[in-house]
Amino acid sequence: MQHFRSLATVIVAASTLILGSCNSGKDKKADENKTDSTDTQTVTTVNPSGPTSIMIVRHKVSDYSTWKTGYDSHDSNRLASGLHSYVIARGTEDSNLVLVAVKMDDVEKARTFASSPDLKNRMKEIGVTGTPVIDFLESVMNDTTAIQETVRVMIRQKVKDWDAWKKVFDSHKQTRIDAGLSDRVIAHSVGDNHNVTLVFSINDMEKAKAFMNSQDLKDKMKEAGAEGAPDTYFYKVVQRY
Repeated sequence: MQHFRSLATVIVAASTLILGSCNSGKDKKADENKTDSTDTQTVTTVNPSGPTSIMIVRHKVSDYSTWKTGYDSHDSNRLASGLHSYVIARGTEDSNLVLVAVKMDDVEKARTFASSPDLKNRMKEIGVTGTPVIDFLESVMNDTTAIQETVRVMIRQKVKDWDAWKKVFDSHKQTRIDAGLSDRVIAHSVGDNHNVTLVFSINDMEKAKAFMNSQDLKDKMKEAGAEGAPDTYFYKVVQRY
């Protein structure tokens, strides 16, 4: 986790740089000779192509195979609460650190399910260890365009003001692309846009890490009003539904 946090500091800054041109419709191909977008550029917002209401759960498991069998057998319980399987991923540093994303029909029903004794008991039975981290998100951009890269990074960050943060973030998409990052999800907590969650696909880990550790990114995070250290999680998608 210490490694995640240090990378997190870099990536959230990156996030600030990245969300810029996410709806521009241009290829996400890096162009090293291209300059960053200007602050005067008009950014057009498009509707997410993927689900807008998503519950994300992150937790450690003792054994992935045992956990997965138990998770699959609990599908009817999730469906009864309006939750639909979406993505399963495993950490790149620790493959037993699992991420589960499900689509929500109803946020309140999802919250009730997430806090239910039934779920807690099932998690214990199938080898979940520690306290799960659960987020209820509303995505403003969810790009489900097919790409080859399955390695991703998720960044959770508090910001002072969504609009001010988004403006800075929206101005640096090309910089993120040049660093091997592509915008996949831009979201915030349901009912609270001060808690931001970002997902980027990675096509060049070395360049991405260098960018996330750059002073430029740190400066942009500060300019955008990011607060505290970001929570960063590198993972590989292992199943889509």
